Amino acid sequence: MSMKWKMITLACIVALLFAADGVAADKSSDNHNSNEKMKYPAARRVEQVDEYHGVKVSDPYRWLEADVRESDEVAAWVKEQNDVARKFLDAIPERPAIVKRLTELWNYERYSPPVEKGGKYFFLKNDGLQNQAVLYAADSYKDEGHVLIDPNTWSKDGTIAMASFSATDDGKLLAYARSSAGSDWEEILLVEVSNGKALDDHLKWSKFGGIEWNKAGTGFYYSRYPEPKEGEKFQASALNQMVYFHKVGTKQDEDQLVYRRPDHPDWNFGFNVTDDGKYLVLEISHSTDPQNQVLIRDAAAVADAPFKELIGDFDNQFAFLGNDGHQLFFLTDLKAPTKRIVRMEVDQPGRDHLTEIVPGRKETLDSANILSGRIICQYMVDVLSEVRLHDLTGKSLGKVELPGPGTVQGFGGDEKNTETFFVYTSYNVPTSVYRYDVPANKTELVHQPKVDFKPDSIAVEQIFYHSKDGTRVPMILTYRKDLKLDEPHPTLLYGYGGYNISMTPAFSPAYIDWVEMGGIVAVANMRGGGEYGEEWHLAGKALKKQNVFDDFIAAAEWLIKEGRTSREKLAIMGGSNGGLLVGACEVQRPELFGACIPQVGVLDMLRFQNFTAGQFWRDEFGNSDKEDEFKSLLAYSPYHNIKEGTKYPPTLIMTADTDDRVVPMHSFKFAAALQRAQGGDAPILLRIESKAGHGHGTSVAKLIENAADRWAFLVKELGVKMPTSN
Repeated sequence: MSMKWKMITLACIVALLFAADGVAADKSSDNHNSNEKMKYPAARRVEQVDEYHGVKVSDPYRWLEADVRESDEVAAWVKEQNDVARKFLDAIPERPAIVKRLTELWNYERYSPPVEKGGKYFFLKNDGLQNQAVLYAADSYKDEGHVLIDPNTWSKDGTIAMASFSATDDGKLLAYARSSAGSDWEEILLVEVSNGKALDDHLKWSKFGGIEWNKAGTGFYYSRYPEPKEGEKFQASALNQMVYFHKVGTKQDEDQLVYRRPDHPDWNFGFNVTDDGKYLVLEISHSTDPQNQVLIRDAAAVADAPFKELIGDFDNQFAFLGNDGHQLFFLTDLKAPTKRIVRMEVDQPGRDHLTEIVPGRKETLDSANILSGRIICQYMVDVLSEVRLHDLTGKSLGKVELPGPGTVQGFGGDEKNTETFFVYTSYNVPTSVYRYDVPANKTELVHQPKVDFKPDSIAVEQIFYHSKDGTRVPMILTYRKDLKLDEPHPTLLYGYGGYNISMTPAFSPAYIDWVEMGGIVAVANMRGGGEYGEEWHLAGKALKKQNVFDDFIAAAEWLIKEGRTSREKLAIMGGSNGGLLVGACEVQRPELFGACIPQVGVLDMLRFQNFTAGQFWRDEFGNSDKEDEFKSLLAYSPYHNIKEGTKYPPTLIMTADTDDRVVPMHSFKFAAALQRAQGGDAPILLRIESKAGHGHGTSVAKLIENAADRWAFLVKELGVKMPTSN
């Protein structure tokens, strides 16, 4: 199993992809059906002024930072905001038809790739409209299997979700993590695979970690945090993570501490037991950047045995892939911004003793796995997947034949496995599961969803445009083949642009609905992401963050210039870091868009580090404690750059009351300021989802309602004419 941090991140982004879409902004009130100027809930202003490096900055809505569950005033204001949004959205006549079509599109069987342990195959399956996917166990990847864990039985509204699972090597025991209301906090429980019997083991206060069994199946490593003080669970900072070993059948307070660093409370830990059971490998990070330290020790050592340092700084990424005896393999960006694979001897650690196995290429090496004596390398070639094979000496063994242009993910498993599984998807291809025979280099289709739409009627086109400084940026457009591309159409421009995360093609029922309505979906691959390696990421990070906004604005201008859309028909959307993207572009270029949908966005760039996991984002955004970074942050912080009397486009701000990743105060303060400043009559709505978090684990029912509100808002504000039939 390799690069767990990457898989966790991808799971969050997939969740956001379904929960976030873009809206176009409008510079003219005539283009959003002449809404009367709306009346919003009163938001009192306070005389709060902070001084940063001699600059005084007003923060009149500081009181909205309070936890909605702890402040009656904030809770009342949130209810009033939701009432205003619901009255507006529910009155849109096209909304029921949108809900109906989204429900039809979401109602299809979907599977995760199977994971084989001890002859048992574990996989997730959703029958269609189940709020949460169900975990199955089977004796063959071809069998239907039996239900092992059904999260839909945990709550009536589907707001308790399974976050991850891990089985012992013999397939007899399985540990799983579950979270409530979209929270990052997880509890870990155990079950016997043969009969589904739950064990008494119950672990709490875990997040941002994994579950790694020892080879004997007698216990597992996991990470946890100190128990938060009463009333601080929601906004508790993610500090002082620790690695513990839990022995099956014991209580959590008997767990053995494996590693902690109280001298560096902001460090986080990932861990792997090598497939031969010989070593425990520890990867240490101090931010969301992939660069990390690496430690190692004998897996059979006592719990508090010391680790040996392999890499002792944060200058480069060293993602552990696997071992061949005492030889360790890593994916690294050392001397390779698009990444390469190197080998290190356990007894000769450090950069000076590396052997290059797979050299860097022009294309980005996104991830890699070692199986059956082969290194399976997943590259991105202008955002699209390509998979290449090498032996452990680096000799090229050719490529894996893929179903088509798009995205593949997977190829996990133990190093001894001769089979593995992956998924393939694109904007017009529902996510399908494939089996890959490693020695034979052959693929086999395992599950292909049947979705109620016509794939052949939808085109996927990749174009390249140039940003403000001349940088060439890719963008993928999805639309109905019968559209006349020489006339403007309602267009949703989506983006992310940060954290070295790549926006690769992926199927979305919500996008299909938008396309069927005659809309275009445009996904821009701006700097800040990982599409072209670490240099692409660095070009949109910290003091260079404005490049990301320039790339997104240039995408909008290209769409308009080429006649694909018009300013009146163009919407922008993004979630989390993408919510920042939308907020920043909206306040910088309010006349460019027909509507804006910032979702769970980071919108107060001077105080984000004071809440939950925000401290880990300082490397990505910058730190207001440093003068040069403060100036950069203040220059684009959406909350601080709203200008009184400006005609802002129709805006639907979306957040969740239990989001403990990007706390909802960002959206609350941004909404209050934008509503007060609005100089036009376009609506500024704040929609707050209840019992939901940052996107992961969101129930299907909530996903459909979320998408329906977005599309209904855009249908009204962009003047979309609904088709008479689908």
